[in-house]
Amino acid sequence: MRIGIIIGSIRAERQTLPVAEYVHGLATARDGDVTYELVDLASFDVPLLTSPVHPMAAGKKYDDPGMQGWSDAVDACDGFVFVTPEYNHGVPGGFKNAVDSLGSELVGKPVAFVGHGSVGGVRAIEQWRQIVANFSMPVVRAELNFNLFVHWSDGAFTPEERHVAEAAAMLDQLEALVHTHRG
Repeated sequence: MRIGIIIGSIRAERQTLPVAEYVHGLATARDGDVTYELVDLASFDVPLLTSPVHPMAAGKKYDDPGMQGWSDAVDACDGFVFVTPEYNHGVPGGFKNAVDSLGSELVGKPVAFVGHGSVGGVRAIEQWRQIVANFSMPVVRAELNFNLFVHWSDGAFTPEERHVAEAAAMLDQLEALVHTHRG
């Protein structure tokens, strides 16, 4: 079983990377039959969705090599942890475009959310919950939230001890959903 931890920011100066690395470290330390891997959206150079072919009709075949790489990486996963910043009270545009550009690669695959922003990314996560419903993606209730004014000090990411247990609960729920849906 493979779960992709998607780094949902494409900005050069991004707080999402240390958050995703923290979650990845906790996830890979777990016992079980799950492989967790970081999937860095920025490494795929996904173009804006301008294709005349609707992503659900694309059959996982894309003309753009960045898009094809993104499709292949997502398709290889059985579930996801979306690590999302909150931009202007919502989801980041680059990440939204990348999700909009896919189709069957996402359908029915479970997802959990880790957010960060001025209020812990909660508004972005709420929007993601609505968006992934279109792909019939089962959503984990537990989530992780990191506040830019609390969990960063002198530019360094500083999670709290409580986040270890919160991450474990979220990952337990996600793994259970993935097992159920792969069944």
